[in-house]
Amino acid sequence: MYLRYFLIASLLFVLSSCSDPKPESTPPAEDKTAEVSQPEEPAVEKTTPEEPASEPVSEPAAPDSNRVKLSTTMGDIVIELYPDKAPATVENFLSYVNSGFYDNTVFHRVISGFMIQGGGFGLTGNGPATQKETNPPVENEAKNGLKNVEGSVAMARTSDPHSATAQFFINHNDNANLDYPSFDGWGYAVFGKVVEGMDVVNKIADVQTTTKPLVGKMGPQPMQNVPVEDVIITSAKIVP
Repeated sequence: MYLRYFLIASLLFVLSSCSDPKPESTPPAEDKTAEVSQPEEPAVEKTTPEEPASEPVSEPAAPDSNRVKLSTTMGDIVIELYPDKAPATVENFLSYVNSGFYDNTVFHRVISGFMIQGGGFGLTGNGPATQKETNPPVENEAKNGLKNVEGSVAMARTSDPHSATAQFFINHNDNANLDYPSFDGWGYAVFGKVVEGMDVVNKIADVQTTTKPLVGKMGPQPMQNVPVEDVIITSAKIVP
């Protein structure tokens, strides 16, 4: 009888040992963080391990500071921005304002009755205005319902709808042909309007223009509708 109990106990021990599953290995640590960065997140906005995620990379404008004053050699122009209608474009524009990028740039293309364009070419010494290095392009927000009416401010770009960087223009007329969808299915994104200094815009639009070289990415190139005398943006600052 004792032999029978011994055999039963031995069998139960063997079965309990065989039924214990092998623990699964945990996934590699990098697999847990592989999807943290979204595809559309610009690389410049990623924080380093030493930077707390709660700290902003750039210093945004205060919610009640949606105005920018362009001080020029012909007077001041105050622009009211529309972050609710063009959030990405306004953020992009303010990043250039806050960095001082627009200081000592020129209105390099002026066509009375159409628009005045600037924000991309800076003065360096006594030579011609030179195109400045910019941040990556911003997405075209021309579908926001804002119109290219006289006094509105919009982003300049190339034939690529999503190529706008730093250059902007102030409409000197109602230019409905630039509104979404325009001639290319996109149009030109309006993100603000002139609320003070439209008389200055008019004076700039009336300056004498000519064809003269500006230094672009491919070197000096002749450009039409350039003011004979430089019209300079001496500073761009957020104002109450």
